[in-house]
Amino acid sequence: MSEGLNLTEIPRVKSISAEDFVELYVKPQKPVVIEQLANDWEAFNLWSFDYFKEIAGDVVVPLYDNRPISHKEKFNEPHAKMKLRDYVNLLKTEKTQYRIFLFNLIKEVPELQKHFNTPELGIRILKDLPYLFFGAHDSKVFMHYDIDFANIFHIHFEGKKRCILFPPSETKYLYKVPNSLVTVNNIDFNNPDFDKFPALKKAKGYITELNHGETLYMPEGYWHYMHYLTPGFSMSLRALPRSAMNIGKAVYNLAVMRNVENLMRKLRGDAWMKYKERLAFERTNKYSEIE
Repeated sequence: MSEGLNLTEIPRVKSISAEDFVELYVKPQKPVVIEQLANDWEAFNLWSFDYFKEIAGDVVVPLYDNRPISHKEKFNEPHAKMKLRDYVNLLKTEKTQYRIFLFNLIKEVPELQKHFNTPELGIRILKDLPYLFFGAHDSKVFMHYDIDFANIFHIHFEGKKRCILFPPSETKYLYKVPNSLVTVNNIDFNNPDFDKFPALKKAKGYITELNHGETLYMPEGYWHYMHYLTPGFSMSLRALPRSAMNIGKAVYNLAVMRNVENLMRKLRGDAWMKYKERLAFERTNKYSEIE
Protein backbone atom coordinates (compact mmCIF):
# COMPACT_ATOMS: atom_id res chain seq x y z
CA MET A 1 0.00 0.00 0.00
CA SER A 2 2.38 2.64 -1.30
CA GLU A 3 5.12 1.33 1.00
CA GLY A 4 8.02 3.70 1.05
CA LEU A 5 6.07 6.91 0.52
CA ASN A 6 5.78 9.12 3.59
CA LEU A 7 2.01 8.97 4.02
CA THR A 8 -0.19 9.67 7.04
CA GLU A 9 -3.72 8.32 7.41
CA ILE A 10 -6.31 11.04 6.81
CA PRO A 11 -8.32 11.68 10.01
CA ARG A 12 -11.94 10.57 10.09
CA VAL A 13 -15.10 11.89 11.75
CA LYS A 14 -18.61 10.52 11.57
CA SER A 15 -20.09 14.02 11.35
CA ILE A 16 -18.91 17.55 12.09
CA SER A 17 -20.35 21.00 12.75
CA ALA A 18 -19.76 23.85 10.32
CA GLU A 19 -17.76 25.75 12.96
CA ASP A 20 -15.44 22.82 13.68
CA PHE A 21 -15.03 21.99 10.01
CA VAL A 22 -13.90 25.52 9.14
CA GLU A 23 -11.59 25.86 12.15
CA LEU A 24 -10.03 22.40 12.04
CA TYR A 25 -9.81 21.73 8.31
CA VAL A 26 -10.63 24.67 6.02
CA LYS A 27 -8.52 27.34 7.69
CA PRO A 28 -5.43 25.11 8.16
CA GLN A 29 -6.12 23.44 4.78
CA LYS A 30 -6.05 19.85 6.06
CA PRO A 31 -7.96 16.89 4.56
CA VAL A 32 -10.57 14.88 6.45
CA VAL A 33 -12.99 12.01 5.76
CA ILE A 34 -16.57 12.64 6.89
CA GLU A 35 -18.08 9.19 7.09
CA GLN A 36 -21.80 9.95 7.37
CA LEU A 37 -22.21 13.21 5.45
CA ALA A 38 -24.32 11.55 2.73
CA ASN A 39 -26.20 9.00 4.84
CA ASP A 40 -29.50 10.87 4.70
CA TRP A 41 -29.33 11.59 0.97
CA GLU A 42 -31.68 9.76 -1.37
CA ALA A 43 -28.59 9.01 -3.47
CA PHE A 44 -27.08 6.99 -0.62
CA ASN A 45 -29.50 4.11 -1.18
CA LEU A 46 -30.67 4.86 -4.74
CA TRP A 47 -27.55 5.48 -6.78
CA SER A 48 -25.94 2.38 -8.26
CA PHE A 49 -24.58 1.20 -11.59
CA ASP A 50 -27.91 -0.38 -12.47
CA TYR A 51 -29.83 2.77 -11.55
CA PHE A 52 -27.65 4.94 -13.79
CA LYS A 53 -28.07 2.46 -16.63
CA GLU A 54 -31.84 2.74 -16.23
CA ILE A 55 -32.11 6.53 -15.90
CA ALA A 56 -29.24 7.65 -18.16
CA GLY A 57 -28.25 4.64 -20.24
CA ASP A 58 -28.44 6.47 -23.58
CA VAL A 59 -26.30 9.43 -22.47
CA VAL A 60 -23.00 9.48 -24.34
CA VAL A 61 -20.13 9.97 -21.88
CA PRO A 62 -16.47 10.94 -22.42
CA LEU A 63 -13.90 8.32 -21.43
CA TYR A 64 -10.27 8.63 -20.40
CA ASP A 65 -7.50 6.10 -19.87
CA ASN A 66 -3.91 6.20 -18.65
CA ARG A 67 -2.11 6.63 -21.96
CA PRO A 68 0.68 9.24 -21.85
CA ILE A 69 -0.47 12.76 -22.69
CA SER A 70 0.04 13.36 -26.41
CA HIS A 71 0.70 16.54 -28.36
CA LYS A 72 -2.00 15.35 -30.77
CA GLU A 73 -4.69 15.89 -28.13
CA LYS A 74 -6.02 19.13 -26.74
CA PHE A 75 -5.93 19.87 -23.02
CA ASN A 76 -8.19 17.36 -21.19
CA GLU A 77 -9.52 15.89 -24.45
CA PRO A 78 -11.32 12.51 -23.99
CA HIS A 79 -9.86 9.36 -25.51
CA ALA A 80 -13.18 7.76 -26.41
CA LYS A 81 -16.95 8.11 -26.06
CA MET A 82 -19.61 5.53 -25.27
CA LYS A 83 -23.20 5.27 -24.09
CA LEU A 84 -23.32 5.09 -20.31
CA ARG A 85 -25.18 1.78 -20.48
CA ASP A 86 -22.42 0.16 -22.52
CA TYR A 87 -19.70 1.63 -20.34
CA VAL A 88 -21.27 0.32 -17.12
CA ASN A 89 -21.54 -3.13 -18.67
CA LEU A 90 -17.88 -2.91 -19.63
CA LEU A 91 -16.54 -1.93 -16.23
CA LYS A 92 -18.68 -4.55 -14.46
CA THR A 93 -17.55 -7.43 -16.64
CA GLU A 94 -14.03 -6.62 -17.89
CA LYS A 95 -10.80 -5.08 -16.71
CA THR A 96 -10.61 -1.70 -18.42
CA GLN A 97 -8.67 1.50 -17.79
CA TYR A 98 -11.43 3.62 -19.30
CA ARG A 99 -12.81 6.06 -16.75
CA ILE A 100 -15.49 8.73 -16.69
CA PHE A 101 -13.73 11.84 -15.44
CA LEU A 102 -15.20 15.19 -14.41
CA PHE A 103 -18.57 14.65 -16.13
CA ASN A 104 -21.71 16.62 -15.17
CA LEU A 105 -24.30 13.89 -15.62
CA ILE A 106 -26.76 15.91 -13.54
CA LYS A 107 -26.86 18.45 -16.38
CA GLU A 108 -28.02 15.64 -18.70
CA VAL A 109 -30.46 14.19 -16.15
CA PRO A 110 -31.72 17.06 -13.91
CA GLU A 111 -33.75 14.66 -11.77
CA LEU A 112 -30.51 13.53 -10.12
CA GLN A 113 -30.15 16.98 -8.54
CA LYS A 114 -32.96 16.09 -6.12
CA HIS A 115 -31.08 13.12 -4.73
CA PHE A 116 -28.44 14.99 -2.72
CA ASN A 117 -28.21 18.04 -0.47
CA THR A 118 -25.67 20.82 -0.39
CA PRO A 119 -23.64 20.20 2.77
CA GLU A 120 -23.82 23.03 5.31
CA LEU A 121 -20.19 23.19 6.38
CA GLY A 122 -19.47 26.88 6.62
CA ILE A 123 -18.27 27.41 3.06
CA ARG A 124 -20.36 28.05 -0.05
CA ILE A 125 -20.62 24.85 -2.09
CA LEU A 126 -21.66 25.09 -5.73
CA LYS A 127 -24.53 22.62 -6.08
CA ASP A 128 -24.86 23.35 -9.81
CA LEU A 129 -21.42 21.87 -10.54
CA PRO A 130 -21.56 18.25 -9.37
CA TYR A 131 -19.11 16.08 -11.32
CA LEU A 132 -19.18 12.30 -11.56
CA PHE A 133 -16.25 9.89 -11.85
CA PHE A 134 -16.47 6.18 -12.73
CA GLY A 135 -13.76 3.52 -12.76
CA ALA A 136 -13.35 -0.23 -13.09
CA HIS A 137 -11.43 -2.56 -10.79
CA ASP A 138 -7.76 -1.50 -10.58
CA SER A 139 -8.16 1.59 -12.77
CA LYS A 140 -6.06 4.54 -11.65
CA VAL A 141 -6.32 8.31 -11.96
CA PHE A 142 -2.87 9.92 -12.44
CA MET A 143 -1.56 12.31 -9.79
CA HIS A 144 -2.94 15.79 -10.50
CA TYR A 145 -4.56 18.84 -8.93
CA ASP A 146 -7.69 20.62 -10.13
CA ILE A 147 -7.46 23.52 -12.55
CA ASP A 148 -9.75 25.79 -10.49
CA PHE A 149 -8.08 25.27 -7.07
CA ALA A 150 -11.49 24.43 -5.60
CA ASN A 151 -12.19 23.00 -2.16
CA ILE A 152 -13.47 19.55 -3.10
CA PHE A 153 -15.94 17.23 -1.37
CA HIS A 154 -15.46 13.81 -2.98
CA ILE A 155 -18.34 11.44 -2.14
CA HIS A 156 -17.78 7.81 -3.06
CA PHE A 157 -20.47 5.27 -4.05
CA GLU A 158 -20.16 1.50 -4.50
CA GLY A 159 -17.07 -0.46 -3.61
CA LYS A 160 -13.78 0.96 -2.40
CA LYS A 161 -11.32 3.57 -3.64
CA ARG A 162 -7.83 4.39 -2.37
CA CYS A 163 -6.82 8.06 -2.34
CA ILE A 164 -3.30 9.46 -2.00
CA LEU A 165 -3.00 13.22 -1.43
CA PHE A 166 -0.15 15.69 -1.25
CA PRO A 167 -0.51 19.34 -0.18
CA PRO A 168 0.78 22.08 -2.52
CA SER A 169 3.84 22.50 -0.30
CA GLU A 170 5.13 19.13 -1.57
CA THR A 171 4.95 20.04 -5.28
CA LYS A 172 8.71 20.53 -5.46
CA TYR A 173 9.22 16.79 -4.78
CA LEU A 174 6.56 15.41 -7.15
CA TYR A 175 8.09 15.85 -10.62
CA LYS A 176 5.42 18.28 -11.73
CA VAL A 177 5.31 18.76 -15.50
CA PRO A 178 5.58 22.51 -16.30
CA ASN A 179 2.51 24.27 -17.71
CA SER A 180 0.27 21.43 -16.59
CA LEU A 181 -1.65 20.02 -13.63
CA VAL A 182 0.08 16.62 -13.56
CA THR A 183 3.24 14.82 -12.49
CA VAL A 184 5.46 12.84 -14.84
CA ASN A 185 3.23 10.15 -16.33
CA ASN A 186 5.10 6.96 -15.43
CA ILE A 187 5.25 7.38 -11.64
CA ASP A 188 3.44 4.51 -9.93
CA PHE A 189 2.33 6.03 -6.63
CA ASN A 190 1.30 2.59 -5.38
CA ASN A 191 4.84 1.30 -5.84
CA PRO A 192 7.19 4.21 -6.68
CA ASP A 193 10.62 3.65 -8.21
CA PHE A 194 12.84 5.67 -5.88
CA ASP A 195 15.92 5.03 -8.02
CA LYS A 196 14.26 6.89 -10.90
CA PHE A 197 12.31 9.37 -8.75
CA PRO A 198 14.43 9.91 -5.60
CA ALA A 199 12.79 13.20 -4.58
CA LEU A 200 9.54 11.34 -3.83
CA LYS A 201 11.16 10.07 -0.62
CA LYS A 202 10.98 13.62 0.77
CA ALA A 203 7.32 14.26 -0.05
CA LYS A 204 4.90 14.11 2.90
CA GLY A 205 1.33 13.18 2.02
CA TYR A 206 -1.86 11.48 3.13
CA ILE A 207 -3.73 8.28 2.36
CA THR A 208 -7.20 6.83 2.93
CA GLU A 209 -9.65 4.30 1.52
CA LEU A 210 -13.19 5.45 0.81
CA ASN A 211 -16.22 3.18 1.18
CA HIS A 212 -19.80 3.71 0.02
CA GLY A 213 -21.19 7.05 1.17
CA GLU A 214 -17.97 8.42 2.67
CA THR A 215 -16.82 11.95 1.82
CA LEU A 216 -13.22 13.07 1.42
CA TYR A 217 -12.52 16.79 1.83
CA MET A 218 -9.57 17.88 -0.34
CA PRO A 219 -8.37 21.45 0.28
CA GLU A 220 -7.40 23.96 -2.41
CA GLY A 221 -4.73 22.84 -4.84
CA TYR A 222 -4.16 19.43 -3.24
CA TRP A 223 -2.58 16.78 -5.44
CA HIS A 224 -4.64 13.57 -5.62
CA TYR A 225 -4.13 10.07 -7.01
CA MET A 226 -7.12 7.73 -7.09
CA HIS A 227 -7.03 3.93 -7.33
CA TYR A 228 -10.30 2.02 -7.76
CA LEU A 229 -9.90 -1.14 -5.66
CA THR A 230 -13.30 -2.29 -6.97
CA PRO A 231 -15.61 -0.93 -9.69
CA GLY A 232 -17.19 2.23 -8.33
CA PHE A 233 -18.17 5.83 -8.89
CA SER A 234 -17.90 9.11 -7.01
CA MET A 235 -19.35 12.59 -7.09
CA SER A 236 -17.44 15.78 -6.36
CA LEU A 237 -18.98 18.99 -5.06
CA ARG A 238 -16.87 22.14 -5.13
CA ALA A 239 -16.43 25.37 -3.25
CA LEU A 240 -14.50 28.27 -4.74
CA PRO A 241 -10.99 28.91 -3.38
CA ARG A 242 -10.89 31.27 -0.42
CA SER A 243 -7.27 32.34 -0.84
CA ALA A 244 -6.72 35.36 -3.11
CA MET A 245 -3.53 33.74 -4.37
CA ASN A 246 -5.36 30.56 -5.35
CA ILE A 247 -8.14 32.54 -7.02
CA GLY A 248 -5.45 34.20 -9.12
CA LYS A 249 -3.89 30.83 -9.97
CA ALA A 250 -7.29 29.45 -10.97
CA VAL A 251 -7.99 32.40 -13.27
CA TYR A 252 -4.54 32.03 -14.84
CA ASN A 253 -5.03 28.28 -15.40
CA LEU A 254 -8.43 28.73 -17.00
CA ALA A 255 -7.70 31.84 -19.07
CA VAL A 256 -4.03 31.43 -19.99
CA MET A 257 -2.34 28.14 -19.14
CA ARG A 258 -4.59 25.70 -20.99
CA ASN A 259 -4.74 27.93 -24.08
CA VAL A 260 -0.95 28.27 -24.16
CA GLU A 261 -0.66 24.51 -23.74
CA ASN A 262 -2.98 23.77 -26.67
CA LEU A 263 -1.05 26.25 -28.83
CA MET A 264 2.37 24.82 -27.96
CA ARG A 265 1.23 21.26 -28.60
CA LYS A 266 0.04 22.38 -32.02
CA LEU A 267 3.20 24.36 -32.85
CA ARG A 268 5.94 22.15 -31.40
CA GLY A 269 4.27 18.77 -31.12
CA ASP A 270 6.14 15.94 -29.41
CA ALA A 271 9.24 18.10 -28.91
CA TRP A 272 7.21 20.29 -26.53
CA MET A 273 6.09 17.28 -24.48
CA LYS A 274 9.64 15.91 -24.20
CA TYR A 275 10.98 19.33 -23.26
CA LYS A 276 8.45 19.66 -20.42
CA GLU A 277 9.23 16.18 -19.06
CA ARG A 278 12.96 16.95 -19.08
CA LEU A 279 12.29 20.17 -17.17
CA ALA A 280 10.20 18.26 -14.62
CA PHE A 281 13.19 16.06 -13.75
CA GLU A 282 15.70 18.91 -13.79
CA ARG A 283 13.65 21.20 -11.53
CA THR A 284 12.61 18.51 -9.05
CA ASN A 285 16.11 17.10 -8.68
CA LYS A 286 17.53 20.60 -8.30
CA TYR A 287 15.11 21.53 -5.50
CA SER A 288 15.66 18.27 -3.63
CA GLU A 289 19.45 18.47 -3.90
CA ILE A 290 19.58 22.06 -2.59
CA GLU A 291 18.03 20.88 0.65
